[in-house]
Amino acid sequence: MFLTKGVGVHREKLASFEGALRDAGIAAFNLVRVSSIFPPHCRIISRIRGLKTLTLGQITFVVMSNNATCEPHRLLSASVGLAVPKDTAKYGYLSEYHSFGEREERAGDYAEDLAAQMLATTLGVQFNADTSYDQRKEIWKISSQIVRTQNITQSAIGHKNGLWTSVVAAAVLVT
Repeated sequence: MFLTKGVGVHREKLASFEGALRDAGIAAFNLVRVSSIFPPHCRIISRIRGLKTLTLGQITFVVMSNNATCEPHRLLSASVGLAVPKDTAKYGYLSEYHSFGEREERAGDYAEDLAAQMLATTLGVQFNADTSYDQRKEIWKISSQIVRTQNITQSAIGHKNGLWTSVVAAAVLVT
Protein backbone atom coordinates (compact mmCIF):
# COMPACT_ATOMS: atom_id res chain seq x y z
CA MET A 1 0.00 0.00 0.00
CA PHE A 2 1.15 3.52 -0.62
CA LEU A 3 -0.19 6.86 0.57
CA THR A 4 -0.73 9.86 -1.65
CA LYS A 5 -2.47 13.23 -1.74
CA GLY A 6 -3.28 16.04 -4.16
CA VAL A 7 -5.12 19.27 -4.88
CA GLY A 8 -6.85 20.50 -8.04
CA VAL A 9 -8.49 23.76 -9.13
CA HIS A 10 -10.88 24.26 -12.08
CA ARG A 11 -14.11 26.01 -12.98
CA GLU A 12 -15.88 22.62 -13.10
CA LYS A 13 -16.11 20.50 -9.96
CA LEU A 14 -15.39 17.22 -11.77
CA ALA A 15 -12.34 18.66 -13.50
CA SER A 16 -11.12 19.99 -10.16
CA PHE A 17 -11.42 16.49 -8.68
CA GLU A 18 -9.56 15.08 -11.71
CA GLY A 19 -6.81 17.65 -11.10
CA ALA A 20 -6.49 16.52 -7.49
CA LEU A 21 -6.23 12.88 -8.63
CA ARG A 22 -3.56 13.89 -11.17
CA ASP A 23 -1.63 15.75 -8.49
CA ALA A 24 -1.84 12.61 -6.34
CA GLY A 25 -0.59 10.52 -9.28
CA ILE A 26 -3.65 8.25 -9.45
CA ALA A 27 -5.87 9.78 -12.14
CA ALA A 28 -4.90 7.20 -14.79
CA PHE A 29 -6.41 4.27 -12.88
CA ASN A 30 -9.96 2.99 -12.41
CA LEU A 31 -10.31 3.63 -8.70
CA VAL A 32 -12.58 1.42 -6.61
CA ARG A 33 -13.24 2.57 -3.06
CA VAL A 34 -13.05 -0.14 -0.44
CA SER A 35 -13.73 -0.22 3.29
CA SER A 36 -11.10 0.71 5.79
CA ILE A 37 -9.13 -2.44 6.57
CA PHE A 38 -5.33 -2.47 6.46
CA PRO A 39 -4.64 -6.07 5.32
CA PRO A 40 -2.57 -8.47 7.41
CA HIS A 41 1.12 -8.60 6.36
CA CYS A 42 0.66 -5.44 4.27
CA ARG A 43 3.62 -3.07 3.96
CA ILE A 44 3.67 0.66 3.31
CA ILE A 45 5.83 1.52 0.30
CA SER A 46 6.71 4.82 -1.32
CA ARG A 47 4.39 6.48 -3.82
CA ILE A 48 7.06 6.19 -6.53
CA ARG A 49 7.52 2.47 -5.95
CA GLY A 50 3.76 1.88 -5.71
CA LEU A 51 2.98 3.70 -8.95
CA LYS A 52 5.57 1.57 -10.77
CA THR A 53 3.56 -1.56 -9.90
CA LEU A 54 0.38 -0.23 -11.58
CA THR A 55 -0.66 -0.30 -15.24
CA LEU A 56 -2.54 2.59 -16.81
CA GLY A 57 -6.29 1.94 -16.68
CA GLN A 58 -5.91 -0.81 -14.10
CA ILE A 59 -8.70 -1.36 -11.58
CA THR A 60 -7.12 -0.12 -8.39
CA PHE A 61 -8.49 -0.37 -4.86
CA VAL A 62 -8.26 2.72 -2.66
CA VAL A 63 -9.36 4.04 0.69
CA MET A 64 -9.90 7.67 -0.22
CA SER A 65 -11.13 10.89 1.33
CA ASN A 66 -12.01 13.88 -0.82
CA ASN A 67 -13.52 17.31 -0.35
CA ALA A 68 -14.33 20.30 -2.56
CA THR A 69 -15.46 23.91 -2.37
CA CYS A 70 -16.19 26.80 -4.70
CA GLU A 71 -16.29 29.29 -1.83
CA PRO A 72 -13.41 31.78 -2.02
CA HIS A 73 -10.85 31.46 0.79
CA ARG A 74 -12.61 28.50 2.47
CA LEU A 75 -10.19 26.10 4.15
CA LEU A 76 -10.82 22.44 3.34
CA SER A 77 -9.03 19.17 4.00
CA ALA A 78 -9.13 15.46 3.25
CA SER A 79 -7.29 12.87 5.30
CA VAL A 80 -6.71 9.14 5.63
CA GLY A 81 -5.56 7.83 9.00
CA LEU A 82 -3.78 4.53 9.57
CA ALA A 83 -3.34 2.30 12.62
CA VAL A 84 -1.21 -0.84 12.31
CA PRO A 85 -1.12 -3.57 14.98
CA LYS A 86 2.14 -4.92 16.35
CA ASP A 87 1.19 -8.44 15.20
CA THR A 88 1.40 -8.21 11.39
CA ALA A 89 -0.81 -11.30 11.06
CA LYS A 90 -3.71 -9.14 12.31
CA TYR A 91 -5.48 -6.48 10.32
CA GLY A 92 -5.29 -2.78 11.00
CA TYR A 93 -7.56 0.14 10.22
CA LEU A 94 -7.70 3.07 7.86
CA SER A 95 -10.09 5.98 8.33
CA GLU A 96 -11.35 8.62 5.92
CA TYR A 97 -12.04 12.12 7.19
CA HIS A 98 -12.76 15.42 5.48
CA SER A 99 -13.57 18.80 6.95
CA PHE A 100 -13.86 22.52 6.46
CA GLY A 101 -12.07 25.09 8.60
CA GLU A 102 -9.42 22.71 9.97
CA ARG A 103 -5.73 22.98 9.22
CA GLU A 104 -3.89 19.98 7.84
CA GLU A 105 -2.34 18.94 11.15
CA ARG A 106 -5.65 18.94 13.04
CA ALA A 107 -7.52 17.02 10.33
CA GLY A 108 -4.66 14.51 10.08
CA ASP A 109 -4.56 13.97 13.83
CA TYR A 110 -8.31 13.40 13.85
CA ALA A 111 -8.15 10.80 11.04
CA GLU A 112 -5.26 9.05 12.75
CA ASP A 113 -7.21 9.07 16.01
CA LEU A 114 -10.25 7.51 14.32
CA ALA A 115 -8.17 4.66 12.90
CA ALA A 116 -6.43 4.08 16.23
CA GLN A 117 -9.76 4.03 18.10
CA MET A 118 -11.17 1.40 15.72
CA LEU A 119 -8.06 -0.74 16.07
CA ALA A 120 -7.97 -0.36 19.85
CA THR A 121 -11.54 -1.62 20.18
CA THR A 122 -10.77 -4.78 18.15
CA LEU A 123 -7.65 -5.43 20.26
CA GLY A 124 -9.53 -5.03 23.51
CA VAL A 125 -7.53 -1.99 24.62
CA GLN A 126 -9.59 -0.04 27.13
CA PHE A 127 -9.86 3.72 26.70
CA ASN A 128 -12.18 6.57 27.52
CA ALA A 129 -13.42 8.16 24.27
CA ASP A 130 -13.91 11.46 26.12
CA THR A 131 -10.22 11.91 26.95
CA SER A 132 -7.87 13.78 24.65
CA TYR A 133 -6.13 12.06 21.75
CA ASP A 134 -2.71 12.38 23.38
CA GLN A 135 -3.94 10.61 26.51
CA ARG A 136 -5.43 7.74 24.47
CA LYS A 137 -2.26 7.53 22.37
CA GLU A 138 -0.26 7.00 25.55
CA ILE A 139 -2.64 4.23 26.64
CA TRP A 140 -2.22 2.50 23.28
CA LYS A 141 1.57 2.81 23.43
CA ILE A 142 1.57 1.34 26.94
CA SER A 143 -0.57 -1.57 25.77
CA SER A 144 2.16 -2.52 23.24
CA GLN A 145 -0.62 -3.47 20.83
CA ILE A 146 -0.30 -0.69 18.25
CA VAL A 147 2.98 -0.42 16.43
CA ARG A 148 2.32 2.66 14.31
CA THR A 149 -0.24 5.30 13.54
CA GLN A 150 0.10 7.87 10.79
CA ASN A 151 -1.93 9.90 8.33
CA ILE A 152 -1.80 11.46 4.90
CA THR A 153 -3.63 14.77 4.68
CA GLN A 154 -4.17 17.41 2.00
CA SER A 155 -5.54 20.84 2.80
CA ALA A 156 -6.12 23.85 0.57
CA ILE A 157 -7.79 27.23 0.57
CA GLY A 158 -10.67 27.82 -1.85
CA HIS A 159 -9.65 29.74 -4.99
CA LYS A 160 -10.00 33.49 -4.55
CA ASN A 161 -12.25 33.80 -7.66
CA GLY A 162 -14.60 30.97 -6.71
CA LEU A 163 -13.16 28.22 -8.91
CA TRP A 164 -13.70 24.71 -7.60
CA THR A 165 -10.89 23.57 -5.31
CA SER A 166 -10.67 19.83 -4.58
CA VAL A 167 -8.44 17.87 -2.23
CA VAL A 168 -7.84 14.11 -2.02
CA ALA A 169 -5.94 11.82 0.32
CA ALA A 170 -5.68 8.12 -0.45
CA ALA A 171 -4.24 4.79 0.59
CA VAL A 172 -3.70 2.80 -2.61
CA LEU A 173 -3.59 -1.01 -2.42
CA VAL A 174 -1.15 -2.71 -4.78
CA THR A 175 -0.07 -6.31 -5.24
